[in-house]
Amino acid sequence: MLRTFSVYMNSFNEDRNIRVYLPKSYPRGEVRYPVLYMHDGQNVFRDADAIGGISLSLEDYLEKKDLEVIVVSIDQNSEERVNEYCPWINGKYSEKILGYQCNLGGKGPKYVDFIIDELKPFIDNKYRTIEDRTSIGGISLGGLISIYAACRYPQIFKKVIAISPAFWRNQEEIEELIKNSDLSPIESVYLDWGDKEGKDERINRVFSDSNKAVFEILKAKNTNVKGKIINGGEHSYEFFKERVPEIFTFLQNS
Repeated sequence: MLRTFSVYMNSFNEDRNIRVYLPKSYPRGEVRYPVLYMHDGQNVFRDADAIGGISLSLEDYLEKKDLEVIVVSIDQNSEERVNEYCPWINGKYSEKILGYQCNLGGKGPKYVDFIIDELKPFIDNKYRTIEDRTSIGGISLGGLISIYAACRYPQIFKKVIAISPAFWRNQEEIEELIKNSDLSPIESVYLDWGDKEGKDERINRVFSDSNKAVFEILKAKNTNVKGKIINGGEHSYEFFKERVPEIFTFLQNS
């Protein structure tokens, strides 16, 4: 059961589309459910809504598996995506992939504050959630902002998913934040990336090195961190959606 509505973001003075998946069992009884927050909301549930025409097809997957979880996705603002999903202005490492200095980013803290201060209280009040069983996950820049959010609020986001995360946009800062954060409240982290994420072998290597560096720091902070390299994995939803079964198996069992 998928519901869509608009929520006003005080952080950005605008309305934003929110999509909420409710389990098939939700209308029956008074059971409460864990919640997973995801970014790039247009690309989460249905191909018909997806930017580019391919989504994670999460609605079909959750329905078929009859999984008892509420999934809340926040639509992206395409023009502001890099700004909102990057906690800091893009740093020196990003030049290795872009080939030029980029001044985008820096609105990530306000975006995460919207989730914590506005959206989560709204969802917890509107639906039967288990308030202390909250996870967060995303793809590419959505992976970056998910790790950032977990570092800032480890007592809230107990499980974290980062698929092909674009840490490289804020490489220096995210590494430092993880090193200086108490991640002991976090129960588990899933991190993966493909070995063919870029347009050429040099970018593939830089992207992979970025993820390996973050994985090693996370692993040193929390023993329940899974890192996986996807052989032949490219930076597209055709490859991202293949990881859905493993991700939800991880969420259920970790």
